[in-house]
Amino acid sequence: MDSAASGLRWLDRNLERILIVIAYGTMSTIIFVEVIQRFAFHTQTPWSTTIPVYLFIWITWLGASWNVRLRSHLAFTELRARMPYWAQYACVNLDHILWIGFGLMVINYSVGIIELLHMNFAIVPGTDHVMQWWFYLAIPVGWSLLILRCVQNMVEDARRFWRQEPFVTIGAIAAN
Repeated sequence: MDSAASGLRWLDRNLERILIVIAYGTMSTIIFVEVIQRFAFHTQTPWSTTIPVYLFIWITWLGASWNVRLRSHLAFTELRARMPYWAQYACVNLDHILWIGFGLMVINYSVGIIELLHMNFAIVPGTDHVMQWWFYLAIPVGWSLLILRCVQNMVEDARRFWRQEPFVTIGAIAAN
């Protein structure tokens, strides 16, 4: 049981990072190989210009979730630092509520687009069997993770508020 819990904690800390590295590595490898193919052999794989763009969708939405987790998203920290403690807490909660509300709207509308792509058997240009909806799943997956990160941050902020600890106002990219 303890190893399962530690495994889940590790996954919680590293999920977005791992998926971003895999998508970025795949995207970079495709581009690198295709540049060599283009200049050395004067050929090009038909899907080499579309798959990296679709992988970038995954990088974008997973990166948004990761930045919310790290609290390195855009925030008005200078203004908030001058507010009374209760107002800082109210603003932090307002942020979370807005993120969650916007995320629910994005998920709702993106699922409709994914269903449409799935029903129409939309394939990635240049391929025979790679479906577009596989890549567009990044939108609801990324936003679901972002909502999860907001809820985790809300719980952490509530604990800080009741202990009268300062709020985490400045995120760092390398922080865990």
